[in-house]
Amino acid sequence: MLVDKNSSYSNAMASAEQAKRFTGYEMSSTFGKQFSVTTFGESHGKNVGAVVDGCPPCLSLTEEDIQPQLDRRRPGQSDLSTPRDETDLVTICSGTENGLTLGTPIAMLVNNRDQRPTDYGEMASIPRPSHADYTYMEKYGIRASSGGGRSSARETVGRVAAGAVAEKFLGDRYGTEIVAWVSAVGDVVADGVDTGNITRSDVDQTAIRCPVQDTAARMAQVVIDARDAKDSIGGIVSCVCRGVPAGLGEPVFEKLEALLAQAMLSIPATKGFDIGSGFAGTCMHGSDHNDPFVKRGDVLGTSGNNSGGVQGGISNGEPIIFRVAFKPPATIGQSQETVNFEGDAVTLSARGRHDPCVVLRAIPIVESMAALVLADTALRQQCTRPV
Repeated sequence: MLVDKNSSYSNAMASAEQAKRFTGYEMSSTFGKQFSVTTFGESHGKNVGAVVDGCPPCLSLTEEDIQPQLDRRRPGQSDLSTPRDETDLVTICSGTENGLTLGTPIAMLVNNRDQRPTDYGEMASIPRPSHADYTYMEKYGIRASSGGGRSSARETVGRVAAGAVAEKFLGDRYGTEIVAWVSAVGDVVADGVDTGNITRSDVDQTAIRCPVQDTAARMAQVVIDARDAKDSIGGIVSCVCRGVPAGLGEPVFEKLEALLAQAMLSIPATKGFDIGSGFAGTCMHGSDHNDPFVKRGDVLGTSGNNSGGVQGGISNGEPIIFRVAFKPPATIGQSQETVNFEGDAVTLSARGRHDPCVVLRAIPIVESMAALVLADTALRQQCTRPV
């Protein structure tokens, strides 16, 4: 669809024919069934946030339980990320009283303090290469041209807030721990991470959030080089979920790894997901890949973990280990030859403040989406398991 940019989007949508064309088109912003979260807000709007429904009552919860993860996600943490200045302070607006959840919807709000929609004036008429501008226009006939609106990573503030609630539930109920780290930036890969003992403190010791110190320094240099060249670079985030009870997930279309894959690939800039041995497992023989069972106290465990903690779509009680691939951020500082919405050749020189590499700020987002999946499947299992 080619759009006449001589008129505003509001005027374009005022047309009865245009409005009729897009009748019935909806944007799904809700994730989960038993424990569900709906996020709201645009990148340069007044605020962003989330509403959590299905959280059990009498769970201890205050803003102090949520803020640490938002602090890890917020922009402006170092010279490796966007300089956008946001404090991302969360307010719980409903669903709690005297520090306890009521079992009713939990609404959480974060104000946008440093929004600059004027930075995106030129991009109102030009779809940014590899961004969501063109596809949003094709689907809805309108888009938030300032910073990408809902396609911006700013949307993930609500996910992280909701994920912190899910983590609180999982930690209190099962002792579950979820830790993610940067395992690759470009072609620099971190090896030898102890997934059985790694902590968030280990991860946060470096600005790039890689627990292997010498590798972290090389990763940081790759990001700095990309930033200085007005370019961007991709990477990989690895994650381990320890203390996950056996029995979570469904055996056919809602396998636990399928739900995790959906959750991770819903994060902006993601391009790949693998679990356990992942793609590397395709090079192994079954005799090497199989995880023999062993007795651990009153339950069974496995001597290896090529399955990544999931067998037959259901958690087996072993640590769940997966990886998420992130592409280079689409918006870069270099001038790019492209076309505008009318198809005319133009040179795009993007403005705004953008991450040269998203993986370091994606850490709490990956952890939060994992927590949302596990909380949802745990509550569903709790509701359906025979007594």
